[in-house]
Amino acid sequence: MADRTPDLEAWEQAVWQAALQAGAHVLETVLARIGTGRREQPLRCGCGAVMQSVGRREKALTTLLGTVPYSRSLFVCPSCEASCFPGDRQLDIEQTGFSPGVRRRMARAGSRESFGEAEEDLWFYSRIHVSRRDIERIAEQVGQQIECWQVLQPPAPPTTVPTLYVSFDGTAAPMRRGELKGRKGKQADGSAKGREVKVGCVFTQTCLNEEGFPVRDEDSTTYVAGIESSTLFGDRIYHEALGRGLEQARRVIVLTDGAAYNKTIVQMHFPGAQHIIDLYHAREHLHLLADLVLSPALLPAQLDRWSLLLDQGAIEALLKEVQDRLPHAGKRRHEALKQMRYFEKNTPFMRYAQFRNQGLFVGSGVIEAGCRTVVGQRLKQPGMFWSLRGAHAILQIRCAILSRRFEAFWESRSAA
Repeated sequence: MADRTPDLEAWEQAVWQAALQAGAHVLETVLARIGTGRREQPLRCGCGAVMQSVGRREKALTTLLGTVPYSRSLFVCPSCEASCFPGDRQLDIEQTGFSPGVRRRMARAGSRESFGEAEEDLWFYSRIHVSRRDIERIAEQVGQQIECWQVLQPPAPPTTVPTLYVSFDGTAAPMRRGELKGRKGKQADGSAKGREVKVGCVFTQTCLNEEGFPVRDEDSTTYVAGIESSTLFGDRIYHEALGRGLEQARRVIVLTDGAAYNKTIVQMHFPGAQHIIDLYHAREHLHLLADLVLSPALLPAQLDRWSLLLDQGAIEALLKEVQDRLPHAGKRRHEALKQMRYFEKNTPFMRYAQFRNQGLFVGSGVIEAGCRTVVGQRLKQPGMFWSLRGAHAILQIRCAILSRRFEAFWESRSAA
């Protein structure tokens, strides 16, 4: 009889499964000792009375090694009848059937891909059997915990930061109908399909490249995001900048699109910063303005000239040339004047040649990419519609991961 080809993958699977089963048995033995009601010190209730053990209760605990039965003592206060499981508290599994290790993976997976895909991948890669609903619920809880943890983080130590950049922008995320009642939007009937997600980033710059262009410091970018008012987001981005060394920075640059609420955030939280209007947003406004005042025959050549003036930061010269070509009346004149006011209000923040000579970034490419990475890759996939609370929580996890803080957050939980 010919020798059969060895099935290495089958052997791997069998050994892996056996290892998990053996590990689960060991873990069950360890947990049994923790769950016992024996204690060196009496357990006191919040009312001051000594709580008493009234026997054990069992629950199935989903762990990295599989489902493990866990029997632990229930303590009840004879005075106020409050109850608790000290073993659950000690193991960080209060009011949950998932171990910390499993919850950690559920939160990460749920923040990176759809909950259905996360369910499949957790089973395929780790043999962790959890439902997509459980992943959604745990991810939401972890996102809320991360937000609270971030607020309590101390500011950066007093080390000098050469150039600190703060940039923020907004992008829409699709929402469930119940989250959109009464909200105006851009659809034909005036209704909204989503809510604005405000995204911010902070990064540093130390040097220029050989061509004299600024270079963002490697791994220096951190992110924040929220579906919230501009006032709350202003506090959020300020806290992030403060933690990154705002008060120690030699110079602070704020890059925005020039929206009114963004300028308010700059004035309130970064009054000493150099505010720069993103050149690419300014170019978009220039294209709109040119379409309103130029004929199709003149548009290409004249737009090239105006773009050059914009790149030079010669806003007054640009507006003078536009003024000479304004329509005498009508809707096009009204819209053109509106675009001109955008440039008039932001003239001091559009001195692009001057900013380049200082070795500064003049474009908000970092935050544009951040909007796609933080929001677009997870919240804006086909068929997705979010609750406000769920989307906001996922954003906190994604920002923590992209800012290289998720592991620090999780370790802080075990140390608490």
